[in-house]
Amino acid sequence: MNIILFDDPVIRQNLLPLTFTRPVAEIRTGILTIAEKWQELTRQVVSSLTQEYLKAKYIPYFDSSHNCYINGAVIPSVELIDELKNLAYGESFWKGDTLVAFNGGSEQLENLVELIERAGQTQKLTFEGEVLMIREVWEIFVHNGREIRSDFKLLTKGRKSQPVNDKFTAVYNEENIFIEEGAKIRAAVLNAEDGPIYIGRNAQVQEGALIKGPFALCEGSHVNMGAKMRGDVTVGPQSKVGGEISASVILGYSNKGHDGFLGNSVIGEWCNLGADTNTSNLKNNYAQVKLWNYARGGFKNTGEQFCGLIMGDHSKCGINTMFNTGTVVGVSANIFGTGFPRNFVPSFSWGGASGFETYQLRKVYEVAEKVMERRHKALDETEKAILTEIFNQTQQYRVWDAKV
Repeated sequence: MNIILFDDPVIRQNLLPLTFTRPVAEIRTGILTIAEKWQELTRQVVSSLTQEYLKAKYIPYFDSSHNCYINGAVIPSVELIDELKNLAYGESFWKGDTLVAFNGGSEQLENLVELIERAGQTQKLTFEGEVLMIREVWEIFVHNGREIRSDFKLLTKGRKSQPVNDKFTAVYNEENIFIEEGAKIRAAVLNAEDGPIYIGRNAQVQEGALIKGPFALCEGSHVNMGAKMRGDVTVGPQSKVGGEISASVILGYSNKGHDGFLGNSVIGEWCNLGADTNTSNLKNNYAQVKLWNYARGGFKNTGEQFCGLIMGDHSKCGINTMFNTGTVVGVSANIFGTGFPRNFVPSFSWGGASGFETYQLRKVYEVAEKVMERRHKALDETEKAILTEIFNQTQQYRVWDAKV
């Protein structure tokens, strides 16, 4: 079957600001993105059906005979895949009111609204098995430990790890550690007693790093000297991390290279956290954390006692930045100065606790070009068009513009 992972409109809104710049299925939890999990488990063609302004970058692929449309928030399982193989043309799987999958046969449904309506007119079947879906931004880090364990089994089955090859590195429960080719580890501590540790291709773990599983360091990423990785942590590809990190996901191409604490957080791509940036992940009164929700247009109770920072792509913060418990930062924000910034920072904001102004697109492009060039990537016209669209979509949140 040809797998097309579609953006559920409701879930996509709940996953903003991360889904401003990517389809739902491109979110990473565990070692792999959701799309990569489907690819690894099925060995089938996998693409995304997403927002119109993202289609130039994420192009859906349609087959001439068997197009299976699957909710991009669904984490695949062997049980679900087996059931999908038996899903006849014109049938759909549902969990409550949420569409899980639809066998569209040769139908090429490029409009998300049309897809949901079409599936609603078909024979609805209830999938009785477990379906794990990433419906809220905080669920990315809540399920991260589980997903590292699952992805670890998937990626390492039948394969042999590279040796540590460093007599000064202490290893605990070595059979639960997998090191890809080209990775380098020097004088570190790897403790996989509570969960697996995955070190990706050409990644580096530098001297004095302390790593506790579950932990994933993806391709080309670095754990800097003296860093403390406290478990349930994923560092996406081509990223650099230091200081102390707990129960957090860095999607990729981002830096938190210095001392400072990051906990129960999700950081997008092309972000940079300045030296001694700290996030609070627990309220002083131990109450459940509320988080800004774009679908609601206000704050939503996460039901979680621990929740730190959610940061969209291309955002940055200066040295000694302090983020309060449950802070959401949009796309391409630049935060600096003393004090705590507000716990919802709109996209394309420039400033901090003393106030914000609009981060103009011209300056956004200048910085993004330099940042992406460091990772041998280009800010092309497609990327600029995406940022421009997000700038226009998020203007309503920059209330200071309305006061001018």
